[in-house]
Amino acid sequence: MDEHSIHSPFFFDFYNQVIKKSRKATGHPRIERLRNTLLKDQTPVPNDDPGAGPRLDKKGKKTISRIAKNSLSPPWASRLYQRIIQYNDSKNIVELGTSLGLNTLYLAEKEGARVSTFEGSTALAHMALTHFGLFEKENINLIEGNIDRTLPEFLQNTGKIDFALMDANHRHEPTLRYFNLLARRLTDKSILAVDDIHWSREMERAWETLHRHELVYGSIDLYRCGLLFFDPALNKQHFILSA
Repeated sequence: MDEHSIHSPFFFDFYNQVIKKSRKATGHPRIERLRNTLLKDQTPVPNDDPGAGPRLDKKGKKTISRIAKNSLSPPWASRLYQRIIQYNDSKNIVELGTSLGLNTLYLAEKEGARVSTFEGSTALAHMALTHFGLFEKENINLIEGNIDRTLPEFLQNTGKIDFALMDANHRHEPTLRYFNLLARRLTDKSILAVDDIHWSREMERAWETLHRHELVYGSIDLYRCGLLFFDPALNKQHFILSA
């Protein structure tokens, strides 16, 4: 399906202004240079990820290169998330699953925004903090620890969330649990992105549940990721689009 099949004015505009342009836009040069460096880095990483993280190599090891190759969002998806927060002028941004911090850096480019990013792996959190320091980003708050504990604590003391990216525990039950926690802080104009919705049968089941949720009034399946919208005026519309 493309924009010619979209009859909703909102989704027609969103497709053309956000999705289509994210494919054509160039990435952030410094962030993409960092990505290329990480893709070549064979440094071993402790396997301390509490969620369904990147698969190990044939020797049962995990390296920075393997994480960068298998876990980082592709450049077009990072640009997509960046364009979304520009589109709805996000100020309070939440990211579940910092990983090496590249999506975080893209999100933190938004002027006036504050990014709260959650990472369960101590090793990955420390590497991401190093990257944030290199870019001298002061609008990123990295919250380290098991998200099952840190997210509820955080949500007790935060305001409304404009944009959330869920890219943490790639399992059915945790994905639904995190959604239900975040939903308490979303507004009609909030947008929630779920990464890797076709990563496994579990994630596909989770996506099926989420885009049919009573609080969700619009959704877009881009295969790599799914986008959820919460404005009742959208009248329960679901689209499967090529990014």
